[in-house]
Amino acid sequence: MTAPNHIDGAALLDEVETFHRRFNVFPTEAAYVAVALWDAHAHLIDCFETTPRIAFLSPEPGSGKSRALEIVELLTPRPVATVSASANALYRLVDSAEGLPTVLFDEVDTIFGPKAGADEALRGFLNAGYRRIGGALRCVGEGSNQNAQVFNSYCAVAMAGLGSLPDTVLTRSVIVRMRKRAPNEKVEPYRQRIHEKQGHALRDRLAKWADTVRDQVAQAWPTMPDGVTDRPADVWEPLLAVADAIGGDWPDRARAACLELISAAHDNDEASLGVRLLTDLRDRVFCGADRMPTAAIIECLLRMDDAPWGDLDDKPINSRTLARLLGQYVTPANKPIKPRGIRTPSGFPKGYYAEDLTDAWTRYCPPSPEESATSATSATPQVNRGEPVADTATPIRHMSAEAATQPTLTH
Repeated sequence: MTAPNHIDGAALLDEVETFHRRFNVFPTEAAYVAVALWDAHAHLIDCFETTPRIAFLSPEPGSGKSRALEIVELLTPRPVATVSASANALYRLVDSAEGLPTVLFDEVDTIFGPKAGADEALRGFLNAGYRRIGGALRCVGEGSNQNAQVFNSYCAVAMAGLGSLPDTVLTRSVIVRMRKRAPNEKVEPYRQRIHEKQGHALRDRLAKWADTVRDQVAQAWPTMPDGVTDRPADVWEPLLAVADAIGGDWPDRARAACLELISAAHDNDEASLGVRLLTDLRDRVFCGADRMPTAAIIECLLRMDDAPWGDLDDKPINSRTLARLLGQYVTPANKPIKPRGIRTPSGFPKGYYAEDLTDAWTRYCPPSPEESATSATSATPQVNRGEPVADTATPIRHMSAEAATQPTLTH
């Protein structure tokens, strides 16, 4: 028999998800799952070691970002919405005795956008407040009568903005990339004086449900999907703990959403230039070869129309730049990767060995595509088992002078 005060968490979160669907078209089903779980997690934030940020981002205005924040505001505890705030004000807000707020930043791109300059203090608040142990040391008082005081910064934060955010913020966030609605995508017009009461009623029921599972969630160690570790695991652990406490089909939906949104975030990451170089060398240059002359590497890189190698600071990559980028990483023997001589019938040019790159490939590159072993093999000059490079490459207009002086290798 069901207890009189029992609250069906799964049914309740279904209602929360439906409420979001009335006013927003999210890009994927996974986004609805993540947002509903995030709303619930805000009521249980004292149970967790970390609190993920949620970021509604889009390339153009009019994509529903602000509306998404408005609905989140109705469903979360002690919401504070802002488009501009100082880090000091936020530290004092979080450290007040009224309870942890849910901070909602709209137009966050004006804070971190290219025209805003670096706001390190605010970025520090967002980064430090992601973990319970985060905080800031500030002087409090007037004149010479000041004392050092640590201000807490741990609280739930939702953001909306154009473009992207600093990597330090993105890696602490569940990212929902919003889009303009298509003509066939309809939503219900939002009217605050009508729908605010409905949202608050759901919020109050979420708060009551949270009180019934608080002890359970505080002791939870949810099982992460295979491959989800480190920072992504920190981000998703609270949401999966909530899903497990809710029950129904939410644990399965949450883990599927976790994998989908983490994968999407990686697809949208702009990897560092070094990681991009390592990945291109593995998947599009070496392609299984055990060594490659520098001239052949540069020629292959410059043939990639979708890569940055033809325009690095207004000039194409050359052997010096290649050596500088690869020299940041080390060989399996923990020595900087450097070009070495490659013996061929026509000379002894400098080049790189796959055995020197394997450690960096393993540590820094994303998993290799299933077809990477065969893609571009026929178009890539290769050296296998000490054989010479095939002279099949077409001359390239942007070939660097330094690479062009390398001897041509023939059979």
